[in-house]
Amino acid sequence: MGKEKIRIKYHLPELERLRYIDGVSDWVDLRSAENVSMKKGEFRLIDLGVSVELPKGYEMLIAARSSTFKNFGLIQTNAVGIVDEAYNSDEDHLKWPCLAVRDTEIHVNDRLCQFRILAHQPELDFEEVDTLGNTPRGGFGSTGVQ
Repeated sequence: MGKEKIRIKYHLPELERLRYIDGVSDWVDLRSAENVSMKKGEFRLIDLGVSVELPKGYEMLIAARSSTFKNFGLIQTNAVGIVDEAYNSDEDHLKWPCLAVRDTEIHVNDRLCQFRILAHQPELDFEEVDTLGNTPRGGFGSTGVQ
């Protein structure tokens, strides 16, 4: 599979440059571009210090790193962020929406979240039917109960 190009504008000279996580994952860390103090219960959009131009036909998914809650007491408020390819100007900074569950401090270059890009889903044709005609699996949440 060939490489796709993402154009990146960094808004903070000291911000660490984007790279794959430890060279072993296809997720890429995003870092805080500001020093932030948050109180328990406070919501904030943390500036990630970059603007991007995605390859045509792709979108970006942004999710919290698995250690962000443990290290900073922060949760991502929209579960997963979606950036489409039209969000691509110099002023379109990536930001991370979070809620503090304890008082916390975030510093420039702290790793908060991560992203990957995916090809757009194909155009769908919605076909209405009277029945799907398949065997029931056991209900919502049934695969984890034995």
